Amino acid sequence: MTQPHPLPHLSAVAGDYDVLLCDVWGVIHNGRESWAAPCEALSRFNAAGGTVVLISNSPRPAHGMIPQIDALGVPRTAWQGVVTSGDATRAELARRAPGPAWIIGPGRDEALNAGTGVTPATGAQDAAFVSVTGPEDDETETPEDYRERFIPAVERGLEMICANPDRVVQRGDRLIYCGGALADMYESLGGRVVMAGKPHDPIYDLAIKAAEDLRGGPIDRSRILCIGDGVITDVMGANRQGLDCLFIAQGIHGDQARGPDGALDPARAADLLKAETTYARYAALELAW
Repeated sequence: MTQPHPLPHLSAVAGDYDVLLCDVWGVIHNGRESWAAPCEALSRFNAAGGTVVLISNSPRPAHGMIPQIDALGVPRTAWQGVVTSGDATRAELARRAPGPAWIIGPGRDEALNAGTGVTPATGAQDAAFVSVTGPEDDETETPEDYRERFIPAVERGLEMICANPDRVVQRGDRLIYCGGALADMYESLGGRVVMAGKPHDPIYDLAIKAAEDLRGGPIDRSRILCIGDGVITDVMGANRQGLDCLFIAQGIHGDQARGPDGALDPARAADLLKAETTYARYAALELAW
């Protein structure tokens, strides 16, 4: 594996691509505010005839995530389609309906289960499977808070459906735990986990189908660029799909890819990627035009 090429400006390669599959949290916002430079870059790519599909590991279906990114100031010009892990996961839930499911996650994620036919269980003792979006209180809880709660579910052989494969995301200047961290805990106890979001195939199937619908026909996969800050989600997902990737190195990885001068250090970025046996064609500290 070679080092990623530094790409401080998307405009340098924009003509090589028709579609951007762009991550959201950590690339265009931090959970509290959007960033002007990435939003401008995506808007300009769209204006030049390209197609931007936001591809997020949010456990909310797209119709529930759009008001959130609107409220954070992400302009509608920055995207043409939105696909979420929640969208991809709903099919997994519907196949297991009516369950019942032991549902774990904050109340704001209730839309995930609506309309799937899944009914709620009171806990592991009367559930047919576990449905997780994330910690119930992601401001204070850690995966360790769920260890003892998960043991009875693992002992009963309950499968976990995790709607958010992200382990952590950035909220303001903090990192908070997500569903993927709870899934890791469940697997460490011997449980089995199913996920449909990045880096897994179902969410990419949905995103590419959305792009094809927007563009009115099949898309040459060599003209699709994935953008994201998660090595084991965004970059690994792009690798599995055989798609080019732009790694946003300062997202959840902070300053680990910076050199002493504060600029991107391609060798350090490569080390982050190699640690998970992944590769990105390009790397940048932030998405900019």
